[in-house]
Amino acid sequence: MLTFDRPTEATVSSAVATLCKTYGERAVTSQSVREHHSHGEGMQDAGLPDVVVFPESNEEVASILKLCNQARIPVIAYGTGTSLEGHLKALYGGVCLDLSRMNRVLEINAEDLDCRVQAGVTREQLNADIRHTGLFFPIDPGANASIGGMSATRASGTNAVRYGTMRENILGLTVITPDGRIIKTGTRAKKSSAGYDLTRLYIGSEGTLGIITEIQLKLYGVPERISAAVTQFEDLPSAVNSVITAMQLGIPMARIELLDEVQMDASIKYSKLDGFAVKPTLFMEFHGTDAYVSEQIELMKSITAEHGASDYRFADKPEDRSKLWKARHDAYWAGMNYVPGKQAFSTDTCVPISRLADCVKAAKDEVAKSGLVCMIVGHVGDGNFHVLITFDPNSADERQRAEVAADRIAHIAIGMGGTCTGEHGIGIHKLDALKAEHGEAVDVMRTLKKALDPNNIMNPGKTIPMQ
Repeated sequence: MLTFDRPTEATVSSAVATLCKTYGERAVTSQSVREHHSHGEGMQDAGLPDVVVFPESNEEVASILKLCNQARIPVIAYGTGTSLEGHLKALYGGVCLDLSRMNRVLEINAEDLDCRVQAGVTREQLNADIRHTGLFFPIDPGANASIGGMSATRASGTNAVRYGTMRENILGLTVITPDGRIIKTGTRAKKSSAGYDLTRLYIGSEGTLGIITEIQLKLYGVPERISAAVTQFEDLPSAVNSVITAMQLGIPMARIELLDEVQMDASIKYSKLDGFAVKPTLFMEFHGTDAYVSEQIELMKSITAEHGASDYRFADKPEDRSKLWKARHDAYWAGMNYVPGKQAFSTDTCVPISRLADCVKAAKDEVAKSGLVCMIVGHVGDGNFHVLITFDPNSADERQRAEVAADRIAHIAIGMGGTCTGEHGIGIHKLDALKAEHGEAVDVMRTLKKALDPNNIMNPGKTIPMQ
């Protein structure tokens, strides 16, 4: 069993005073800064840290962790604040480590297709910094998230169907352990059989085992041709079944995104998508040589035509593609704007591709029972989709209905051989679903947590159930 008892106020006050003396204006206790760091983009339930510190080096992070470990004070890592599962809520107060000042690209190895960055580097910053090399980093979760946060949550996004997730694109890490050791995991080699795979252990650990401060990443050559296309369907099953067929035939799509009719209505209004109908829609992108892309497009056209799709609308110019994908990335905010004054749960299920249509239908049926305004959007090429379940935050009844619907959708996916979270992580909202998904294996996870963080100071109460 994991436990955590907040230290005495005197102990916390002494540690905060030490941090403020050591780091000066980079240790902040103002109410506004603490509130800003008390939650992510998901539920706005706040959990205020006692102090927010802005370290600038591995050594500073190590020093802070040593102090907190000795005083038994919680530590919560903060990147850009885009998480959705309550990862940033300071359940027991403590120290929030804002890594935004650790934002340097440390090395670019163009010949080997890799680079090393600090945790505070954002994905957009990285791609801007390496543009001159003809390379790019493909993982695109939508938000301009930090690479450290993306690593800690094992993020993926719209390009995962072709390029994989953060798990497949990280070669090694620098991690600061709870007792202040600076350790390196992995190498720049493409493979290794040396010892335990600590890199994969820390990827997706959500700040509960240590603080990721540096990441060695794979890079890719910018494709000769990139073409985006949109097609629409009369009903949701037709759109989903088109995706299933394409994936089973092995068409190497770069992106294939689904928006149901409700989400499309919201996105048309919010992102000014002129000329589109309020129908289930696929956003697609093809990468490769000119001939290869043309071949992929023709194959997809034949598949979608069999399911009654509309003619394709193409976006080949960079500015047109940017507008299209910005609309997709803004789907969450479009949904919030669609029902002003509401909050939302965003489910994050992922299933084997053959069960995708079944899971989407079951999710639709479940949200219909709730009587709430809901919409579906997803990276359906790898079986991952989200249901945005909106509710009135001032209505206990609506919130309960939203929570029940989200929980049932997670369990439906688990029952189909899938997972309760394809990319957002567990945080505090999916602890019960994790137990349903992994059973006795959760005890092994708890054992690892105890071994690596015996004082349970690293983001306590998240990711692994206490008991």
